[in-house]
Amino acid sequence: MSRPLNSRGVRRITLDADGLPLSALLAVPAGTPRATVVALHGGGMNAGYFDGQADPGLSLLTLGARLGYTVLALDRPGYGASAERLPEGQTLAEQAASLSAALNGFTSVHPSGAGLFLLAHSYGGKLALTAAARAVHDRLLGLDISGCGHRYDVAPEELPDEGAHGSRRLNWGPLSLYPPETFTTAASVVARMPARERAEAARWPEEFPAVAADVRVPVRLTFAEFEAWWRHDAESVSELTAQLGAARVVVDRLPGAGHNISLGWAARAYHLRALGFLEECLQSAGIRPDASGAPPEPHAAAV
Repeated sequence: MSRPLNSRGVRRITLDADGLPLSALLAVPAGTPRATVVALHGGGMNAGYFDGQADPGLSLLTLGARLGYTVLALDRPGYGASAERLPEGQTLAEQAASLSAALNGFTSVHPSGAGLFLLAHSYGGKLALTAAARAVHDRLLGLDISGCGHRYDVAPEELPDEGAHGSRRLNWGPLSLYPPETFTTAASVVARMPARERAEAARWPEEFPAVAADVRVPVRLTFAEFEAWWRHDAESVSELTAQLGAARVVVDRLPGAGHNISLGWAARAYHLRALGFLEECLQSAGIRPDASGAPPEPHAAAV
């Protein structure tokens, strides 16, 4: 099911996750995609987070499609089309199962290139890690996560409101980091955070070690200069990366950015860095820049 393209080539579709409708935004390249970027929003947002309306340069969907990738930004279970069916939302384990079903259905009818790359923000980062630990797709290339760590830097009473409706300092940082129109268009990207997500948020520091140990694909983590939700000092980051089972972990810092990176002036820089990491994942898999998008075979070294 699909709605017409808008002027920037982004359309709204609905996926079937074993009978559960999941709405999404989709942008596709002119030719065969090199890979498919699956974007997972945070708590209290929706898929529109990755298609910022305040400035044309903010959209991950249009940038990714222009650079040769399919970009699929999902409304996570409990948001968008599934909100009525799931008014309380789902746990991370349940979301991972729904995500797996939706992606298997999507890749059965849409060209996906060399594989899937999860690009996730905040609570979506928890889902990306959980999904990778559970191997939700057999062609998962890597993870790129922003605004998500393993230990909170806030008081416990602040946790239930994680998401768009919580503290301005925690969610946004200095307002000068965002185009002025951001806060007049924000109504289109914010959403109610389901109760089951709010309840599970406090348990993440205890759940993280077991999830992280089972992640095998490359992982890149980005912390904004004004990130306030998570501890990201050198000691905390070292502890975080040591628990990840991935063979390769990259940690990046993004200056001039607050928690909602993909809505700020730094969005384009972040998206380009994330897509650069995807290219590194493709290179590691032996996929050349002119790859056709068919399931690849590793290329032999030149002699």
